Amino acid sequence: MPDGVFNVVQGDKVAVDRLLEHPDVKAISFVGSTPVARSIYETGTRNGKRVQALGGAKNHMLVLPDADLAMAADAAVSAAFGSAGERCMAVSVVVAVGDVAGPIIAAIRERMAKIRVGPGMEEGNEMGPLITREHRDRVASYIANASSEGATVAVDGRQDPASQRDGFFLGTSLLDNVEPGMRCYHDEIFGPVLSVVRTDTYDRALRIINENPYGNGVAIFTRDGGAARQFQFDVDAGMVGVNVSIPVPVSYYSFGGWKASLFGDLHIYGPEGIQFYTRTKVVTSRWPHPGTSKVDLGFPQSR
Repeated sequence: MPDGVFNVVQGDKVAVDRLLEHPDVKAISFVGSTPVARSIYETGTRNGKRVQALGGAKNHMLVLPDADLAMAADAAVSAAFGSAGERCMAVSVVVAVGDVAGPIIAAIRERMAKIRVGPGMEEGNEMGPLITREHRDRVASYIANASSEGATVAVDGRQDPASQRDGFFLGTSLLDNVEPGMRCYHDEIFGPVLSVVRTDTYDRALRIINENPYGNGVAIFTRDGGAARQFQFDVDAGMVGVNVSIPVPVSYYSFGGWKASLFGDLHIYGPEGIQFYTRTKVVTSRWPHPGTSKVDLGFPQSR
């Protein structure tokens, strides 16, 4: 393919496998599920290619007792249900520390009740459908199974009037008393479902977040600058927001997570994105007077 010419290739695994093995393809950038990201990374690097493979996410939002509740609730609802929860930087778990759990849940429920779900062509609707019927049914299954796992369905999106309309609509849902190990906690639901994990201490909250296999993005809401500063060092995630619910860096910073959320050493866009798509070349040159030339078996020196 000539320099400066780009083609869009449509296809499934067969097409991807061909790209991963073709000698003319020097680098692969991928965004998708963790199992596929891992497979693409392993296959591509085995074939000598540079690979940047972004996987799944389970983004947590830690709310400390001193947080501004209104701001934290606004942020949680915005981040959880924007794009119907179908984005890699959606907040899917609120970790509430101590007595803040009850008030933050009440504030979130109040805001959820005002979200209008329906077709985007209808005035006033704020959240549209999910991508397919199959995915809508998969997301709804997490709500259906939550109670059997020990969680509390505080808001059931299946009861939203929009869920009865033609199309792939599902109302917003809130699951309370969620614990690690539950399916609704472990899996990336990728839909309008927000889980709340209650815990007594910052240390346990941090352990919950760090033990999660994903490390894409995380947020902390607090008025305590010292606590926020400590969290930045303690948390095992690639992107951290302090009183920012979706810690997506602006374009001149690189975007990407840690752990099972990224395979490869270079993130998307920013300086690392440029580095990924660039091959550096080192050129060493001298223009000395011919009379200074001589045999020298020592190491080259900078003069």
